[in-house]
Amino acid sequence: MNINFYPLKIIENPKGNVLHALKKSDKNFENFGEAYFSEINYKEIKAWKYHNEMKMNFFVPFGKIKFVFFINNEYQEFIIGKENYGRISVDPKIWFGFQGLQNPYSLLLNVASIEHNEEEVFTKELNSFKYNWK
Repeated sequence: MNINFYPLKIIENPKGNVLHALKKSDKNFENFGEAYFSEINYKEIKAWKYHNEMKMNFFVPFGKIKFVFFINNEYQEFIIGKENYGRISVDPKIWFGFQGLQNPYSLLLNVASIEHNEEEVFTKELNSFKYNWK
């Protein structure tokens, strides 16, 4: 079980920047199942989720998001957005959540290894883990 961060290029352009996301040759990218965007409002928290099979690749092209992963009885935190632009690659079997850090909202892109399947994902209430989101 691994969580990896890969810095990505932002190609500056006076008409609007280009934010690189993913190539099939990128390290730790295995398979394409689906891609979706998730909005997260400022200071809101979406937690806790666990995928039994899905490998996720998270990007934040707009805003700033704090990701928290619970792995091997420890919390790992990453904050990504345009100031720290990159891809977080997350193996299955890791509990995680995330919090919006920019007003009015932030945008998350997940490029997942499989299509969404209700039978392989588990959720818990926010207070199920003793993590302080403040």
